[in-house]
Amino acid sequence: MTISVGTEVYNTDMPPVTARGVSYTEAELNAALAGSVSRILRDHAGTADLQAILAGVVTTDFSDQSVKRVLSQRPTVENWRVGEGLAEAYLTDHKNCQFPWPSGRDLKNPGASPAGTDLAGFQETDSVSNSYRFAFGEVKTSAQESWPPNVMDGRHGLQKQLEALRDATDVKDALVKYLGHHAGGARWLARYQSAAARYLADSSDVSLFGVLIRDVKPKREDLKKRTELLAANCPSQTSIELRALYLPRSAIKTLAKRAAKALEGDHDEE
Repeated sequence: MTISVGTEVYNTDMPPVTARGVSYTEAELNAALAGSVSRILRDHAGTADLQAILAGVVTTDFSDQSVKRVLSQRPTVENWRVGEGLAEAYLTDHKNCQFPWPSGRDLKNPGASPAGTDLAGFQETDSVSNSYRFAFGEVKTSAQESWPPNVMDGRHGLQKQLEALRDATDVKDALVKYLGHHAGGARWLARYQSAAARYLADSSDVSLFGVLIRDVKPKREDLKKRTELLAANCPSQTSIELRALYLPRSAIKTLAKRAAKALEGDHDEE
C-alpha cells in the first residue's frame, strides 16, 4: 500500500522552489507504517537479493537455518529513522523517485546512525532521452513546539544541507560516486547511467528535496523563509522541493513503537 498524498494545508512556493505543507490523519499514518514505510525499513528488495546469493551456498539444514537467522535480523527502529522512511515513501510514491541503495545497507552496526545525505537516488522525468536524473534529499524529524524548529537552522540544519547540495559540486560528486560504486551489475544500472549522462553534461541538473516531519499545528513559517533563501540564485537546471509532513498531534514520540509493531506483522506474513 502506498502512502497517502495527504491534505495540503499551505503553499509557500517561490519559483523555482516548490514548498507545501501536508497533513495526515491517524488512519493515513497507520496505513503508511504498515505499507510503504514497513517495506523501506525492512528493505525487502535488498533482503530478496541477499537471499538469492546465500541460497547458492547452502549445503546443510544447519546452514539453511543460519541464512534464515541472518535475513531475519530486524532493523533498529528509532523515531528519526521512521521519519526518514515516511519521507522516502512520500517521494517514491508521489514524486517519481527511486532510492535503490538505502543508507541502512552501509551500517556495520545495527544500532549505528548513517552519515551524509539521507536520500540518494533518481527521479524519472519526461525527457525523451536520459529520462532519469539524480535526486538527493535531506530529512528532519522534529516534535519541537517552534516554527520553524531548530533542525531547520545551523550548520547541520536542513537549510544549510540543501544549500550545499544546490551549490557545492564536490558534495554532489561524492554522491554520484557513492551510487556508482553500487551500480555495477545492479538492476538499476541503466537508470544510473541515464542520470550520470545528464549530470556530467551539467552538474546542476539534479532534483533536490527537503522533507520536514512534524506533529504540531501546521504553520507556513516552517518553510516560508527557507523557500526564499533557496530560491535566491538557484541554477535554472536545479529543481528544489520542500515538503512539511504534519502527523497527528504527538505522533512522533510513538513512531518507533508503531513501526516496530507494523514490522512484526510484516515479518509474520513472510
